[in-house]
Amino acid sequence: MSKKVLIISGSPRKGGNSDILCDHFMQGAEEAGNTVEKVFLHDLEIGHCMACYGCRGTKKCVQKDDMELLLDKMVNADVLVLATPVYFYSMDGMLKTMIDRTLPRYTEVRNKDVYLIATAAAGERFMHRTIDAIRGFTDCLPGAKVREEIYGEGVYQKGEVEATAAYKKAYEAGKKVS
Repeated sequence: MSKKVLIISGSPRKGGNSDILCDHFMQGAEEAGNTVEKVFLHDLEIGHCMACYGCRGTKKCVQKDDMELLLDKMVNADVLVLATPVYFYSMDGMLKTMIDRTLPRYTEVRNKDVYLIATAAAGERFMHRTIDAIRGFTDCLPGAKVREEIYGEGVYQKGEVEATAAYKKAYEAGKKVS
């Protein structure tokens, strides 16, 4: 059965290593017969959460930006892919801002299969705390199941990830979506 896959690329640079892994995951998922959409966070206008709790009871943020549409996509997807380059042992700011802005409806982002992608110049063990932080978010999503973690390690320059095991792993993970 075909699934709706939503890939959220947190990379600030198109064609960067984490974005490349998103594209390769997408190729595998599409070949497996799924409907896939990739959202490049850097192209969206998403303000920071103001912790005003104006969304309490309304399920709508008081800010009028692209987050409302992205939240709709997240709620309607069957599969979420969250990808980030690692900066100072953490996720990039765009992905963290997006996560914070799910507050009005995060409990509706339920029963998702989730795939996590991280890339860094450092080795995998230095990315575990990044993935743990993203798992903190997925732990708050009712019924979410992290299916796979993909670590693009030892990459810095654009394109270096194509010569790593993570490149094939991203494609294979996409192929398994069913």
